[in-house]
Amino acid sequence: MPEIGRAHEAPEGPSGPESFEAFARAGQRRLYRVAYLLCGDAEAARDLTQTTLAKLFQHWRRASAADHVDAYARTVLTRTYLAERRRRLRDLWAHSRPDPRTSPDHADLRVTLLSALAELPPRARAMVVLRYWEDQSVESVARLLKCSESTVKSQCSRSLAKLRERLGEAHLYTTGS
Repeated sequence: MPEIGRAHEAPEGPSGPESFEAFARAGQRRLYRVAYLLCGDAEAARDLTQTTLAKLFQHWRRASAADHVDAYARTVLTRTYLAERRRRLRDLWAHSRPDPRTSPDHADLRVTLLSALAELPPRARAMVVLRYWEDQSVESVARLLKCSESTVKSQCSRSLAKLRERLGEAHLYTTGS
């Protein structure tokens, strides 16, 4: 019978706290970059990264047994992001009506791109980030987000069209010409 207070502690041994600490040190920065692209805000990205690491620690025995621990962590991060966005939207709709967002003109392409990404719905944004920033295949994104491959293709296509429309000629600055 488990002791009280030890139900969620990570096990000792090869899949124990030492291996989690090594993984967290090595992968924290990578998880933060993906979180920042999803959230568009440094504080929210730090919170999302910490929440992801806490969930991984809580279920480290299962996570460390995965074939690709990094992919497992990215899945946890993405699903946590989407769940938090859904929760925030439900709360927002329950308490007030959202104001239309106006985005100011930004000279810096990075800020402009993050602003354009922020206008995409959370699931579409996750697909674009995973597909094009993380260079994941259509199949892996579909598996990660539990949807069909055709959904990933169509959502990415629509999202890219929206980004192109929003960014206009901003892409000219990336060529260096």
